[in-house]
Amino acid sequence: MAAGTEFSSPLTMLEGKHESEQNGSSTTGGNEDRETSEGMKDAKVGKPPRQLPIVRHSMSSARLELDLGTLALISPQAGQKAFLPVYRSGSFSEIGPKTYMEDEHICIDNLVQHLGPSANFRSPGAFYGVFDGHGGRDAAFFVRNNILKFIIEDSHFPDSVMMAIKSAFIKVDHAFADSCSLDHSSGTTALTALILGRSMLVANAGDCRAVLGKRGRAIELSRDHKPSCNIERLRIEELGGSVFDGCLNGQLYVARALGDWHMKGSKGSACPLSAEPELQETLLTEEDEFLIMSCDGLWDVMSSQCAVTIARKELMVHNDPEKCARELVREALKRNTCDNVTVMIICFSSDPPPRIEIPRARSRRSISLEGLHLLQGALDDNIDAC
Repeated sequence: MAAGTEFSSPLTMLEGKHESEQNGSSTTGGNEDRETSEGMKDAKVGKPPRQLPIVRHSMSSARLELDLGTLALISPQAGQKAFLPVYRSGSFSEIGPKTYMEDEHICIDNLVQHLGPSANFRSPGAFYGVFDGHGGRDAAFFVRNNILKFIIEDSHFPDSVMMAIKSAFIKVDHAFADSCSLDHSSGTTALTALILGRSMLVANAGDCRAVLGKRGRAIELSRDHKPSCNIERLRIEELGGSVFDGCLNGQLYVARALGDWHMKGSKGSACPLSAEPELQETLLTEEDEFLIMSCDGLWDVMSSQCAVTIARKELMVHNDPEKCARELVREALKRNTCDNVTVMIICFSSDPPPRIEIPRARSRRSISLEGLHLLQGALDDNIDAC
């Protein structure tokens, strides 16, 4: 994200040009928006790890999975208590091997403070987004600065948040087409997470991905919209498009995106390249430790489970989501990613993830009926010999 990017008031649409980021530069979630509204200046670091608590589970009531050398625990869902998450986040971006930085992202840990007292919220809230631009940065810049405005101002909000988010994606896409000073041929994927109390709504259009860390296990909350995916391929072909060499109409490696108006028809018409997001709603519990949101620069070289494993280990050491995001970006670069890399970590507790202690199962040995007979015969021979 460009360090010089400025926000206007939260409910004012932005379409002005932005300044390019220097090649090879990197930004962190704690430094990228020093001139933004005061609501964006929430603390990013929670309590120090100190002595990590231990989570004990009975072998009879839990199921174990072994993935990438890390033991993850999946506990039963019964008997969960009321839980109110704490929102704190950190982010990090790198240009990688590309010539230009086209990623944008937004972190708002306190929506009420960011939007002011007039905001119509029934509970504490937060908002996060990752936007992976292509063909230039204009589309990603515009969507980043306006998507929340369209959600909040939608007539469905707050009674039907899902409808409001779906409508906002389409409206911000149309607004970008109407802007006069931006390159309409640029495009962007969009991944957002709106959290209201315990309810988290993840919306995705494109190939960014949101992954929930649940006691060490990776839970994917979005689906990559690749043209080669069967569901997307069928939708594309039904609307008159084609998939050639993994690309939509031989031009684009994603099946859903905002912008790219050179590939779309008139506003409102059905088009193979869709701006409509897929949504996933999650009710957060104490087992939900953090959320990873990232562009495909990370996921092209790392599995969801690997990312969660690395993130959890980092948080257990320093409990700093920004340092955790930086480590994931560095790991992606070590694995030779070919794209810009932006990673965001959202933690739901002030404490670091607890250590998971797995009690050793008691050893049980069995013997076949034939072996039992042989043993009995040997014992009888010993008795006779005595």
